[in-house]
Amino acid sequence: MLNNQETPVIYVDNSATTRMSQTAVAAMLPYMDKLYGNPSSLHSVGQQAAECLAEARATIAGLLDCTPAEIYFTSGGSESDNQAILSAAAIGERKGKKHIISTAIEHHAVLHTLKKLQKRGFEVTLLDVSAEGMVTAGQVADAIRPDTCLVSVMFANNEIGTVQPIAEIGAVCKEKGVLFHTDAVQAVGHVPVSVKAAQADFLALSAHKFHGPKGIGVLYARKGLPLVNLIEGGAQERGKRAGTENIPAIMGMAAAMKEACENLEANMAKMQALRDRLIEGLSVIPHSTLNGHPEKRLPNNVHFCFEGIEGESLLLLLDDKGICASSGSACTSGSLDPSHVLLAIGRPHEVAHGSLRLSLSEENTPEEIEYIIKAVPEVVNYLRQISPIWHDLQEGKKDHVI
Repeated sequence: MLNNQETPVIYVDNSATTRMSQTAVAAMLPYMDKLYGNPSSLHSVGQQAAECLAEARATIAGLLDCTPAEIYFTSGGSESDNQAILSAAAIGERKGKKHIISTAIEHHAVLHTLKKLQKRGFEVTLLDVSAEGMVTAGQVADAIRPDTCLVSVMFANNEIGTVQPIAEIGAVCKEKGVLFHTDAVQAVGHVPVSVKAAQADFLALSAHKFHGPKGIGVLYARKGLPLVNLIEGGAQERGKRAGTENIPAIMGMAAAMKEACENLEANMAKMQALRDRLIEGLSVIPHSTLNGHPEKRLPNNVHFCFEGIEGESLLLLLDDKGICASSGSACTSGSLDPSHVLLAIGRPHEVAHGSLRLSLSEENTPEEIEYIIKAVPEVVNYLRQISPIWHDLQEGKKDHVI
């Protein structure tokens, strides 16, 4: 792919969004033209759409290891997280339980919803994580109280890529009789995900993280759990999410998810090899550090901090070299505040500002990785040469943190 300057573009920001696969595009096209019916209509055109909707629901349910009746279509991961947490809170409140456990490194879709609940009198415990971004099942067990109604722990972190011991945490929650929600937006399509293995009561996913369309996602809610409606209106999604279903996007999501899961093992192996080579190549940069767990991490995630530079300048100069990357979550890239995830794992403010996230896909090549390994040190060295902070560090006026 070329930009206007004819510079080769290397896209390594797949945790922000992915390019739609041709499989997903092909699956969507018929529903934008010939199969355009509203699935709520009783006539044949509408019922044809309804049959396709049911087929997509069954496909996704099979991939998640649940039943179609437990799948609800939403606008994406944020909506799914919101509905899951608010629904669990409502269940707890009816039982006089208003304590929720989560972690300090959750996506803001979770953290902001928890803040909303705190204003309604809920108590929230945010568990600390290790320097590698891990939380343990033991921490969860120790934090559970008689009034705990929900535990919410993300499957894999969207910034540093750490994969949590979800099955162990789910087992603790089941044993204690506490509802368990996991934000699996970064995990689905990249690592094996089964709601049964995770013993999850709620799970959120978003299609555009695995080569599906934007604006469509799924909330898995275990059968028998009542949901709080975020959108009122029609009777779509069994009365729990009003609005005419986005059939083209749903069909694209189902196709993309099926393709990702069918090729999961091969894609994981390819991306892990590229990831490890990239980590090896960037680790030689002086005063740099890898963020996240070195092994228990997403196969496509590489996240570094470089002392003495600003992440925004790093991204702009890498973009000039044709490398599309990020400093963390795309949802907060406009913020001047350092990442809450990096602060939670113990990175000082000045170091957290100098972060770089490179998130790969199976479309990346070894040649692209080698180009990145060459380009990043050049940009880091340039930025350090013009940085007063770096000069102070080199002259001993300040101590190195990394």
